[in-house]
Amino acid sequence: MTDTAVPLIPRSVLFGNPERTGASLSPDGTRLGFVAPVDGVLNVWVGPVDDPSAARPVTFDRGHGVTAYQFAYDDRTLLYLRDTDGDENWRLYTLDLASGESTLRTPAQGVTAALMGHSRWHPRTVLVGLNDDNPQLHDVYSLDLASGEMTLAEKNPGFAGWLVDSDLQVRGGAAMTEDGGVAVALRSADGSFEPWLQVPPEDAATTTVLGWTRDGSAMLMLSSLEANTARLVRVDTTTGTQQVLAEDAVYDVSGIVTDRETLEPLSVVFAKERDEWVHLDAAFGAEVDALRARLRGDIGLQRDRANRRWLVVESVSDGPVRWHRYERDTGELTLLFAHKPALEQYALAPMEPLTFTARDGLDVHGYVTVPLDVPRENLPAVLLVHGGPWARDEWGYQAEAQWLANRGYVCVQVNYRGSTGYGKAFLNAGDRQWAGAMHDDLLDAIEHLASSGLIDRSRVGIYGGSYGGYAALVGAAFTPEVFRCAVDLVGPSNLITLIRSVPEYWKPQIALFHTKVGNPETEAEFLWSRSPLSRVDDIRIPVLVAQGKNDPRVKEAEAQQIVDALRAKGLPHEYLLFEDEGHGLARPENREVFYRAAEAFLAEHLGGRDEGEAAGGQLGETAPTR
Repeated sequence: MTDTAVPLIPRSVLFGNPERTGASLSPDGTRLGFVAPVDGVLNVWVGPVDDPSAARPVTFDRGHGVTAYQFAYDDRTLLYLRDTDGDENWRLYTLDLASGESTLRTPAQGVTAALMGHSRWHPRTVLVGLNDDNPQLHDVYSLDLASGEMTLAEKNPGFAGWLVDSDLQVRGGAAMTEDGGVAVALRSADGSFEPWLQVPPEDAATTTVLGWTRDGSAMLMLSSLEANTARLVRVDTTTGTQQVLAEDAVYDVSGIVTDRETLEPLSVVFAKERDEWVHLDAAFGAEVDALRARLRGDIGLQRDRANRRWLVVESVSDGPVRWHRYERDTGELTLLFAHKPALEQYALAPMEPLTFTARDGLDVHGYVTVPLDVPRENLPAVLLVHGGPWARDEWGYQAEAQWLANRGYVCVQVNYRGSTGYGKAFLNAGDRQWAGAMHDDLLDAIEHLASSGLIDRSRVGIYGGSYGGYAALVGAAFTPEVFRCAVDLVGPSNLITLIRSVPEYWKPQIALFHTKVGNPETEAEFLWSRSPLSRVDDIRIPVLVAQGKNDPRVKEAEAQQIVDALRAKGLPHEYLLFEDEGHGLARPENREVFYRAAEAFLAEHLGGRDEGEAAGGQLGETAPTR
């Protein structure tokens, strides 16, 4: 392939640690937290909100790093979670911001902690979920930040999820039914949990309780009941009367912004090709729209307790993510930092919306990212399949899309049926369609782009992680005539063993897998027929497999099974097993190994560009500005 005029973006820039990311505003508006490297490992830093360069690290993890944190409402405590080498057994720590002392609050081995509730009205109390008694169920504990005392607040009667209000009162819970529906129960006057709402399977993924207004007069829900899409619904808690506050005929509600005092909704966001805001409060909407007009990307907001200072995150598809401080009193908007300022030295390609009609008439959406400064015709392509599969690709900066486009490939991202955000009919059209119509949507996207002349039908690779890794293996085993090569990162190869080996705390929701994928106890033959391992004899294209040894979701055996089969049959493959990773790659040195191998692999089989080992740089070497 002839080199373009666009310089190669080093892998160290694309996949190395960010300089700063994950910014958060303290409730009192005086502190700024963010995640940045300490000796190459991501940790939490805290400093004054008006001077990020004065921040200092407050956590000092040497393993996978600390990226999940939040300021407590007591204005002196930081809460954070960390696991061990990707095992997802999360432990909760508290850190005193005055003394710097960190305390492990959930020391039990093999137990995963989850933050269940914390609010400004109860600043010294945190509700914590722990599956210490039954590995499948999380009981609710109350942690007193002043004393450190942890007490059992609620024993789990069988809920997969809890419902908690702003007074940190457990108001109910939700359990999955055998048919894949959801049974919502609310606490009655005598303290017991009574059935309140039975959500049928077709609405289970698009109907959920969000919470209560501050005065308790209304419950806010997302609901697709009697509709196709998830709408924002206000339920009067006295009369039961329901009012639809916001809806779209095609797209689900993807986010809401509520009043800081009343918890009433102010604005709703629909994730369309780009975010679309619908305002329920005119004054708030006018201010948000004026702010959006000053920036070119999609935005998210975080507000301090007094609602005078906002932290604004801006995402564009062809540049780094940026965080700004916005002062409502003066209208001043100040750029704080970009997550990877080195990206600004390079030309990045914009994500472009993709829409096509699948073979059965279903409208399917996605994105393409096209190499710059080359004729837009007959280009090699990589189909980058998102994980989940109950998720979706969205517009914004994506390192892999930029990497592929910069190396000369059209990056194709498809929100195939089964993806979220497009209503329940589209989501449920993916039921039992793993390696079926879901895969057909991917093939139809390639045909659409090849017919338009943009991509070369004979030079297409398929690549993804988790479900996307499974899709890559399906591409290699079921339709090898379509693809030249496949890259699988932590993807399952056998649906029977995948479902039988899910983590214990997923088992209360196992009916979701049975409904949407299949039941290995009653449908083993069907699931085997949809497993890449069953078609290994049909694989005739090179496959790159990468796996984390500690992955609790897609076990090491999923990779080992397919690799053993490929090896036994003498089929071309590469295998990367990362001893200190879980479901994905957290360590920058491991990301460098994987992306260096994947880049060379794609270049060999598709004819794109390869940075080469000598130019790769050292990942994690970029130090934060101090």
